Amino acid sequence: MLEFAGPKIKKDDIGGRILKIIAILTFLIAVSAFLKAFSANPASAAEAEAAAKRQTAVFETSMGTFKIELYNDLAPNTVKNFTDLIKKKYYDGIIFHRVIDEFMIQGGCPQGTGMGGPGYSIKDEFGKGLKHDKPGKLSMANSGPNSGGSQFFITLAPCPWLDGKHAIFGHVSEGMDVVEKIGKVPTDSMDRPLKKVVIEKLTVK
Repeated sequence: MLEFAGPKIKKDDIGGRILKIIAILTFLIAVSAFLKAFSANPASAAEAEAAAKRQTAVFETSMGTFKIELYNDLAPNTVKNFTDLIKKKYYDGIIFHRVIDEFMIQGGCPQGTGMGGPGYSIKDEFGKGLKHDKPGKLSMANSGPNSGGSQFFITLAPCPWLDGKHAIFGHVSEGMDVVEKIGKVPTDSMDRPLKKVVIEKLTVK
């Protein structure tokens, strides 16, 4: 009895098919990874673009120069208020009127007493993910909710109890040693430096 057998597969053909299957699987994996990355890219690209637009405030003080990266993307209204005052030369000649070692240095009062301001107040703006979790955070000083104006402070240590109470809008990007040096100046019983620490010039770029 004759048996109609199908064509036999050569060993070379088997190897070729396996390679094709591997190639197809590799292609599908690559496509899947690409689609996953593409779906995530819009958000990350937007964040990167926003971060690239951040401005830098340059503090030239009587004790040295330091720079602060401003969070235009995370606290736009607070940053705008700050930079508008800078452009008016509001801060030039103002002192750091309150200094507490291992806590913070505070400035921005035109009277040098901690009681002055620009004549208006702004709403608190708590940017997503911003915390007083390390030294060098720039934050708004206030006397209560929505009472900030021109006064600010820079942390010298983590201060988590300030989260949700004071609006963070930047961090020291260069010259933290100068900030720490200011934090070490001798003060009186009211935390006022015995020798004036002056913001000689404050610019933004």
